[in-house]
Amino acid sequence: MAENILEDSILVERRLEVESAIESMVESSMIGPYSPAMELAREILLAGGKRIRPILALLAYDLAGGQNREEVLDFAVATEFIHTATLIHDDIYDGAKLRRGVQTLHEKHGLNCAIIGGDFLFVMGFGLGGRYEERIVRIMAESCAGIAAGELKQIQHISDLSTTPEDYYEIVRGKTAGPFAAGAECAAIIAGATEEEASHLHEFGMELGIAFQLVDDILDLTGDERMGKPRGTDIHEGKMTLPIIHALTLLHGESRRTLSEILAEFNDNSWDELEALLEQGNSFEYCRILIQNHLERALNYLYKFPPSRVRDVLEEMTQQVMTRNE
Repeated sequence: MAENILEDSILVERRLEVESAIESMVESSMIGPYSPAMELAREILLAGGKRIRPILALLAYDLAGGQNREEVLDFAVATEFIHTATLIHDDIYDGAKLRRGVQTLHEKHGLNCAIIGGDFLFVMGFGLGGRYEERIVRIMAESCAGIAAGELKQIQHISDLSTTPEDYYEIVRGKTAGPFAAGAECAAIIAGATEEEASHLHEFGMELGIAFQLVDDILDLTGDERMGKPRGTDIHEGKMTLPIIHALTLLHGESRRTLSEILAEFNDNSWDELEALLEQGNSFEYCRILIQNHLERALNYLYKFPPSRVRDVLEEMTQQVMTRNE
């Protein structure tokens, strides 16, 4: 059943609509005064990616009763432009060499050009979103502010072994889950949804986004080529992800001291010992239980809408978040 739904014409159509709209925007920006900036940004923008945020926006619009997707397409593209802008900037201060399986912008073109490329995409995204009503612009602005606040908090907790689960969730709600929630909510508003329906889709996006980030945390530790970046990127950068936080909390004595030493001087020869300590703390299983809990809550909000093919696709997309690491 999963394969049939993921190949459903609705999902195929929405992805094609997103790709076509992005390509059209890139092409139009390649003509005229913006062309040098778009020439930079287009490399990562067209390098692929899951396109989850714009596809989620289109599906949320459909679920909320929207009848003309042309009216939400600019917003959907805006979410991808803003997301890609944050990735470019993330890569700069993380010192990352790969993104979406290709060389990062700052590695290929230098720091100055990468900053400009990220700024350009952010402005383009906010320009597209700024065409909508004031309420939507405000939600987008709050979401972008949350991304910045979450990023700053994550930087403040780099290699901080006292980081708590509460710190982690504050970071994730700002950086990852907040944009999921804002995108789904705004799409519902554009569709003319009720306050209650928009709220349900906001909460659906929040729970889905948290689960999505938790799965990414596990994949970074276990290794998966679909991540588009080397295994252990977060560990090498000193980011405190939940499996690590949980293990530091649960382990005691020599085991915790060993884990602390591994994190302080991590290298690729440390993987076996690190995984053994995470298994000892039952940290992977703990995170998988949390993922399932968040996905169940997401589905509960989804089920507040009447059955439909669109709801089926969103349900299957939600379930696929869990199976990404199985």
